[in-house]
Amino acid sequence: MGKKRNAPLPASSAGLLRFFEDETRGFKVRPEIVLGITGALIGISILLRIIFPV
Repeated sequence: MGKKRNAPLPASSAGLLRFFEDETRGFKVRPEIVLGITGALIGISILLRIIFPV
């Protein structure tokens, strides 16, 4: 298994998959939460535009 881990990566998306599987430090946030926060910010900005037109 050690040989396969150090093998050069092919020029395809397999390298990206391997990159994102590596553990990194920092916050871990589920994609659903990120999408929910983004949707809430978009909704709030639209409501503010409707309530306070410029």
